[in-house]
Amino acid sequence: MTIADNAAADSPSAVSSGSDFISEFIKEDLVRGRFNYVHTRFPPEPNGWLHIGHCKAFFIDFNMAERFGGKCNLRFDDTNPEKEDISYVEAIKRDIKWMGYDWEDREYYASDYYEYLYDLAVKIIKKGKAYVDDLSESKISEYRGTAVADKNNITVTPPGRNSPYRDRSVEENLDLFARMRSGEFADGAKTLRAIIDMTHPNLIMRDPVMYRIRREHHYRTGNSWCIYPMYDFQHPLSDAKEGITHSLCSLEYEIHRPLYDWFIREAEVFPSRQIEFARLNLTRTVMSKRWLLKLVQDRHVSGWDDPRMPTIAGLRRRGYTPCAIRSFIAQVGIAKTDSMADIAFLEYCLREDLNKRALRVMAVLRPLKLIIENYDENKTEELEAVNNPEDENAGTRHIKFSRELWIEREDFEEIPPPKYFRLFPGNSVRLRYAYIITCTGFDKDSDGNITAVRCTYDPETKGGNAGSSAAFDNRRIKGTIHWVSASHSVSIEARIYDYLFNTEKPMEIAPRADGSAGDFTDNLNPNSLEIISNAKGESSIANTAPGDVFQFERLGYFARDPDNGADGLPVFNKTVGLRDTWGKIAKKT
Repeated sequence: MTIADNAAADSPSAVSSGSDFISEFIKEDLVRGRFNYVHTRFPPEPNGWLHIGHCKAFFIDFNMAERFGGKCNLRFDDTNPEKEDISYVEAIKRDIKWMGYDWEDREYYASDYYEYLYDLAVKIIKKGKAYVDDLSESKISEYRGTAVADKNNITVTPPGRNSPYRDRSVEENLDLFARMRSGEFADGAKTLRAIIDMTHPNLIMRDPVMYRIRREHHYRTGNSWCIYPMYDFQHPLSDAKEGITHSLCSLEYEIHRPLYDWFIREAEVFPSRQIEFARLNLTRTVMSKRWLLKLVQDRHVSGWDDPRMPTIAGLRRRGYTPCAIRSFIAQVGIAKTDSMADIAFLEYCLREDLNKRALRVMAVLRPLKLIIENYDENKTEELEAVNNPEDENAGTRHIKFSRELWIEREDFEEIPPPKYFRLFPGNSVRLRYAYIITCTGFDKDSDGNITAVRCTYDPETKGGNAGSSAAFDNRRIKGTIHWVSASHSVSIEARIYDYLFNTEKPMEIAPRADGSAGDFTDNLNPNSLEIISNAKGESSIANTAPGDVFQFERLGYFARDPDNGADGLPVFNKTVGLRDTWGKIAKKT
C-alpha cells in the first residue's frame, strides 16, 4: 500500500474544520425547525479537473453533512455541453475518492433533470413570470445596463430598459418556448427570461436568462435537447429536487443568492438555503479552471496532472497526501471574507505528514565517484540504516557498502569556501550509517573537471546512524554526507520542481515592454522544472509503485512517478524540500 493509499484510508472526519459560521447557521436552522435534517451536495461542472480550491468546497460539503449526521450528494451540473466531457466526470470522481470521501449511491446529474426543469420553466411562464425574448445576447446586455462610477467615484447601477418583447402574453410565451424546444429557431435567436425588475440595483436580477438555444451534442443526452438551462436557473431547482437543505457555495455566488431564492419561490419547490464562504486562494498559482485549461492547451505544462499544477491529480502525482491537504484546508479555516493562503503553509502541512510516514533512503542526484583507497576492492558489507526515526515500527534496512561509492558533486570542493564542512583535501567527514573518511586527493580529466575523489577510511568508526560522529571517536567531525554504493545502486531520473509562477500573485499582470497588454502567462517561471537523467539511488527503490513517497536523506521528499523517463529509468518527482520555509516565517511573526 502506498503512502497515498494510507492517507486516503484515514477518516476525513479526523481533520476537524473547527468552529465556523456555516455550522452556526446550520445549528440555528435545526433549532428553529427550518429543517429537521442536513443534506448538502458538491456540484462540480465537468469542464475540467478539480484543483485544491475545489478540495475546500467538498471538504466543507462532506464534513458539514457528517458533522450533523446528514448526507452529501455528488451532482454534476452538466448543462453547458460545449465544454463538458465524460473524461472530466471520471477524473472528478477519481480525485474525490482519492481524497477519502464517498458519496455512496448519491450520484446525480443535472442533465437527468432536463424534463423536470423544463416543466418548472413552463410553470413560471404560466404564472406570468417569464417571457421569450428575441433580443440578441449583446442587446440583452445593453438593455440590462452596467455599473458605473458617479461624480463621487461611487459605483451605481442606472436602471436598465425593458425588452420590447417583455409584454408577450402567457399563451404566446408558452407557444414560443415549446417551439424553441422543438428546434424551430436558430441558435441564439430566442431566449427565455425571467420577469423580475429591470431597475433592480443587482444586475443579476434584471430579467436573467433561464434558457438559451444551443445545438450542441451533450455527452449524456446526445442531441435530444437543443435548449439548455442557465446555471442560475438549474442550480437552485436541482438543489430543491434533491432535498438539499444547505447549498454551500463560494463567495462569488453571494450576489446570485437573491435570484436563487426567487427561482425557488416562484417554482414553489423545496426551500433549499444558500450559504456562501470564502474561496481558497493560494500564492504562486492560479485557481481557475479557465486559466488552468489555458496552461494545458498552450502546453505550458504537460497536462492537467502535471506536478506543478494545483489540481488534485497534479498534487497526487507530485507526492501530496490527502491527509496533508485536508490538514491544510482545516487550518486555513472557513471564513466569510476572501484571503490569500501562503503556499509555504501548504508545504509545511505536507512536510509534517511525510515526516511521519515516508521511509528514508539515500540517493545522489549529481553523482561524483568516491574511491576509498584502503578498502578491499573485493569486499562488500551490509550496514544497518533506520527507515524512519519518527516511527519506531518502521524498522531498519540493510544497505550495501563497497570500495567505490557515489556522493553528491556539491559535497566536494577542491578549494573550500569558509565554513564548508564537507569533503576537501585533508578534511574528514562521516559517511552516513558508515565510516569516517579523510580526503587524500582527487582526479581530473583533460578539461580540468573533477572525475573522482580519493580518500581513506577508519575501520574503527563504523556506525553513526544519528548522522553525527561516533561517541568513541575523539576527532571533531563536523560534516556528514550521504552516498550509495557504485556497484549496488540503480540509475533514476529525478525531476526537480519549482513554483510554476515567479510572482506570489500571478494574476497581477503588468503591461509588456512593447506597451501591449500583459497576460498571466508572462509571470510563468521558465525554470520550474529541471530533469536530472543520471541520478543514483539505493537499489530498493527500483521496484517501488507509483505514488510511493520517500525522503531522500538530505535532499527532500520524492514520489515515484507513474511514467518512466529516458531509457526507461524510474522517475522520482521532488515533492517538497526538507527546509521549512513556513516554520521560519511563523517564528518571525
